[in-house]
Amino acid sequence: MDTIKLRFHHGFGPKAPAPTPGFRLDVNLTLPATGISAIFGPSGSGKSTLLRCIAGLLRADTGYLSVNGQLWQSEGHWCPTHRRPLGYVFQEASLLPHLSAGGNLEYAVKRAPSGQSRAVYQHAVGLMGIGALLDRMPDQLSGGERQRVAIARAILIQPELLLMDEPLAALDDTRKREILPYLERLREELDIPVLYVSHSADEVARLADHLVVMENGKAVAQGPLMDVLSRIDFPVRLGDDAGTVTTVRVVSRDSHWHLVKASFRGGEFWLRDSGDEPGAAIRVRILARDVSLTRSLHEDTSILNRFEATVTQIVPDDDEAMVMVQLTVGSLLLLARITRRSRAHLALAPGQTVWAQIKSVAIVR
Repeated sequence: MDTIKLRFHHGFGPKAPAPTPGFRLDVNLTLPATGISAIFGPSGSGKSTLLRCIAGLLRADTGYLSVNGQLWQSEGHWCPTHRRPLGYVFQEASLLPHLSAGGNLEYAVKRAPSGQSRAVYQHAVGLMGIGALLDRMPDQLSGGERQRVAIARAILIQPELLLMDEPLAALDDTRKREILPYLERLREELDIPVLYVSHSADEVARLADHLVVMENGKAVAQGPLMDVLSRIDFPVRLGDDAGTVTTVRVVSRDSHWHLVKASFRGGEFWLRDSGDEPGAAIRVRILARDVSLTRSLHEDTSILNRFEATVTQIVPDDDEAMVMVQLTVGSLLLLARITRRSRAHLALAPGQTVWAQIKSVAIVR
């Protein structure tokens, strides 16, 4: 299996000073060369610095980087940025202001190592939904439209690795919601590995396949997204963003109530109907704050989704009033964030059987 292997240690040389005084990058990662690998962490954790080292824009004192068996950096070898077959999408779209959207794409085509077929060009345009924007100048585009053009431009360079440095950070919530479906299509249709930097747990949960968690210049956790997010000892404080992600399959649609029934190994639940047909696989996120627990089954409740679950772990939360409870329901891992008083009231302990309740409207698509 193709992989991205990298090691960056120590500080930065005189020509590439540290991002902040005393900052040191110390990472050793092997990432899958497929799908989206998210590099997640708080501001100042080293996410963008790591990405810039991978791009060759910063040079750590010592480092190693290979992509699909191609050596980009080692102790005795340095491949400059312009020779690394990568695309880079920055926070700001950075389109060439004197060229139309289409002109920016043509510029990328000229930089590609081999000729682009019209089909590849049209696929990139269709993937990002920018066909109607090609004649417009950058200052005639919204922030989300500019970023979609920038992503299409990066794709048309024919990169072997696509780097995205917080591409939604400069957008308001409306523009973020506009562009997220296009990023999901990119994950599903594009056969290029993507390294996606973000400090947004929501973006990561929605887009990533693999997750790297950064803190103080170190990779403190990594692995498949669903495994890492379900850790009860997640190494970075998430607060209300703590939760799990899983993939479920649509079983049926209830047009009368505008709901769909979705199944996982060991159970099924009701979700709001977003138009998915039976058989479709969909990704859902269940936040710990939206999971309530009872010791017995209650029928007289508005909550449709009720599961018999087993308590596996209980740990203190960052908030002294709260605890985090990890539960299993068949193949599904859940986290519940409840008060210490509730834990005492229910006399919860690992190994116990409880009922987990999740409101349909609280499940995030």
